[in-house]
Amino acid sequence: MADKSGAGRTVSKSAGGDVSPARKTAGATSRSKAGNDNAHSPIKSLIQKEVIPRLLMSHSIEGARTDFFQGRRAKEAEAKKFAELPLTNESDFMLAEVERLRRAGVSTESIFVDLLAASARRLGQMWEDDECDFVEVTLGIWRLQEVMRGCALRSIAESESKGAPSSALFTPMPGDQHNFGALMLEEVFANGGWQTEVLLEPNRHELLHLLAERIFHVVGLTISCDYPSQKISELITAIRSVSKNPEVHVLIGGRFVNGDKTIAVKTGADGTAPDARSALALANSLVAQTELAGTPVT
Repeated sequence: MADKSGAGRTVSKSAGGDVSPARKTAGATSRSKAGNDNAHSPIKSLIQKEVIPRLLMSHSIEGARTDFFQGRRAKEAEAKKFAELPLTNESDFMLAEVERLRRAGVSTESIFVDLLAASARRLGQMWEDDECDFVEVTLGIWRLQEVMRGCALRSIAESESKGAPSSALFTPMPGDQHNFGALMLEEVFANGGWQTEVLLEPNRHELLHLLAERIFHVVGLTISCDYPSQKISELITAIRSVSKNPEVHVLIGGRFVNGDKTIAVKTGADGTAPDARSALALANSLVAQTELAGTPVT
């Protein structure tokens, strides 16, 4: 288990060693299989698995969004200008642009959802439309993730000043290799003052073992592939049965769930949200209700 830069935030990768803080984003999105002689294979995999299939939960219902950070939403013109940057500008330049927008009043949350997520979707669309090649898109995504990490590091001091945070674990459904959505959720929750951890490519045993050993207030499962409701339900039941926190809340989301909101009810999840912002609001509400009903878990 490797510590991310910043207190209370970690990232893990199963069956392949630790992901170091400096390599979190690049390492998580540039994996290739041993013995693969096709130089474009890991790049193609990146685009197919982490850009095109709506892996960012922020791609959703606009009306469901509310603000949880001080500041304003990015304007359409600002978002459009930022979306042009990843292909031709380094992450340092993009971070400088983010700081300029911060000074202009744009919230950290809006930067994540309205700028970074939107830019990632645009890169995926450009690749589909043959407007750029694999290498250009890969570099663009890597730069966006570096900016995302830089924004998170700059917000750690603010998060730490808010007292003992609630804790959350984010992970793709075991067997689902789409992990960028879980990474984005982790960033948004961390900037909302939560203690966060994200698992990359977990297996069922690893996930349940971690939940049995550590206290988490919320477990967020991102589901991009089509899974039988029964399989999801069985995992949620197992999570609750082994969790060190008897009051753990299980949230599900992602492309598969967004396509059918009744899945959350069918599988016994505590709820779902169309985007990372709404997921944070829901999680805050659930934890607050638990604390009002009895002694909070610490």
